Amino acid sequence: MRFLSPQDAVTIEDQHSPRTVTKSETVWNGRIVDMIKDHVIVVEGQEPVVREYTRHPGAVAVIVLRGESGGEELLLERQYRHPVKAELWEIPAGLLDVPGEDPRIAAERELAEEADLVADRWDVLVDYFTSPGVSTEPLRIFLARELHDADEAFEREDEEATMEYAWVSLDDALTMVLDGRLHNPSAIIGVLAAHAARARGWAGMRATDAPWLR
Repeated sequence: MRFLSPQDAVTIEDQHSPRTVTKSETVWNGRIVDMIKDHVIVVEGQEPVVREYTRHPGAVAVIVLRGESGGEELLLERQYRHPVKAELWEIPAGLLDVPGEDPRIAAERELAEEADLVADRWDVLVDYFTSPGVSTEPLRIFLARELHDADEAFEREDEEATMEYAWVSLDDALTMVLDGRLHNPSAIIGVLAAHAARARGWAGMRATDAPWLR
C-alpha cells in the first residue's frame, strides 16, 4: 500500500493511463451499448487479466434552475425505467449518439425536447463515469439558468410520453437525496453539486467547453 505525501496530495487528479491490451473481442452488439471482453496487462510483468465491460457513447444531463438567488427551484422529471422496474425522478438527459456533436448542443437539444425549455446561461457543473468498473459511459452534467420557453413543443414517445414534471426547491431536492427518495445518479450527483456550488456563490464554474476525461 502506497500513500502520497502531503506535497503530492495537491496534484490529486484523475487522468488517462491506458494499459496494454493483448486481446480484445466484441461479445455482442446492442442498440446502445456493446459488450467488450479485453485481456489486459494491469500490472507490468504479470499475466493479462480478463475484463468485460459495456462500451457506451456517453451522455449529458442538465440541472435546470429557475428563481431568485437562494430560492432556486430545480426541474425534475418522473420517467419509467424498465431495468429497475421503477418510476424515477430524474433531470433532463440524453445520449451523445451523434458523432462529433458538441456536448452542450446535445444538452440544449435534450432540454428542449424533454422540457420545452431554452436556457441562455450554461455552465459545466460536474463530470463522472456512471460505473467505471463495468462501463465506459462518461456523463457531463450542465447547469442551465435564465430560462424561457422553446419556440415549439416536442412530441414525446415511448417512456417520455408519460413523463410528469415538478419544480422543487434546491434545498428540498437535497433533502430528497439524503432521505433516499431519489435514486437516479445524475439527479443525485447534480443536486449535491448544485447545492455545493451555490454555497460557493457559483464561483469557479467551468465553461461548457472545459476539458473532460472521456
